[in-house]
Amino acid sequence: MKVLVAIKRVIDYNVKVRVKADNSDVDLANVKMAMNPFCEIAVEEAVRLKESGVASEVVVVSVGSKSCEEQIRAAMALGADRGIRIDAEDGPDSLSVAKLLAKVVEQEQPGLVILGKQAIDSDNNQTGQMLAALLNRPQGTFASEVKVEGEQVIVTREIDGGLQTVALDMPAIVTTDLRLNEPRYAKLPDIMKAKRKPLEVKAPADYGVTVASKLSLVSVELPATRQAGIKVASVDELIDKLRNEAKVI
Repeated sequence: MKVLVAIKRVIDYNVKVRVKADNSDVDLANVKMAMNPFCEIAVEEAVRLKESGVASEVVVVSVGSKSCEEQIRAAMALGADRGIRIDAEDGPDSLSVAKLLAKVVEQEQPGLVILGKQAIDSDNNQTGQMLAALLNRPQGTFASEVKVEGEQVIVTREIDGGLQTVALDMPAIVTTDLRLNEPRYAKLPDIMKAKRKPLEVKAPADYGVTVASKLSLVSVELPATRQAGIKVASVDELIDKLRNEAKVI
């Protein structure tokens, strides 16, 4: 069984995000970029399926400029077999990405597609669901456990009320949550081997898809700075402040 994993290049989660002076966008100058953390979890799960003998090949795909090849190589260093980059401007909208991925799926015919549940830059949580709808395939979102049993994939989902387990007929779409696994660190020999693994570059036109976002970015602002808390000496003082200053009682 082939497993296809979609990944995205984002600002490293350890970096403090800066906004441009004119509030037009996030400032990416000299900013460290990395693979989206949820995508790392997706890659790790696919590699584990291969190591357990369930999957025969892991293919990684990303939509973006040449710079995202760094993240594709990182995924191959973690154990993916080959990569595909669809050449496009960075930051296409979720629907455009889903349409491109749908064409890749039709071409590659994987038994399982794994994506991160969302990217930490836009936080949309849309691409996996859109992909499943476009392909008319069953989906298991927010996965905290994935097991392949015969022609089905058993997905334990994290939902508001706890956990839900669903059995999906393959081929299927799965999006990963934080507690699914802990991604490994790439070893130096694997990083060197990844440089020799095949990486194919395609254009959206090769798939008959036009990448045109229907969204426009109006402005970007940092969250309001929170004021420091205060300590009160007694319950009476607390009640007084809640009533007269905060005016919540």
